[in-house]
Amino acid sequence: MNKQIFVNLAVKDLDKSKAFFEALGYTFNPQFTNESGACMVIADGSIYAMLLTEPFFKTFVDKPLVQAKEATEVLVCLSCESREEVDALVAKAVAAGGRAPRPPQDHGFMYGHGFEDLDGHIWELAWMAPQA
Repeated sequence: MNKQIFVNLAVKDLDKSKAFFEALGYTFNPQFTNESGACMVIADGSIYAMLLTEPFFKTFVDKPLVQAKEATEVLVCLSCESREEVDALVAKAVAAGGRAPRPPQDHGFMYGHGFEDLDGHIWELAWMAPQA
């Protein structure tokens, strides 16, 4: 079995979060999706985000939840195949109700930008030149 990553994120409103990420083009695996959580497919077979309602998320931890709109808990960074893909995903996120907290960063060999989702989780997007 290949290694896989499942990023687990607490969300306030699962239906709104699903609609937000569907607007970015992501799908959900119905086998691992119910009223308490949704398995978002980022890269089929390797990368997933589990969007968990706050009450369900709390069943996995003994510490208080970070409110992502008030404090940074994690930076999730995804690679993209082009600068255009980076910009397109940020534009879709903003159109769906997210926000781009900083301008894009262009380092020539690497280009990045990011967005905050409806709950304030930060998603960084990066493209690197193939020869870098």
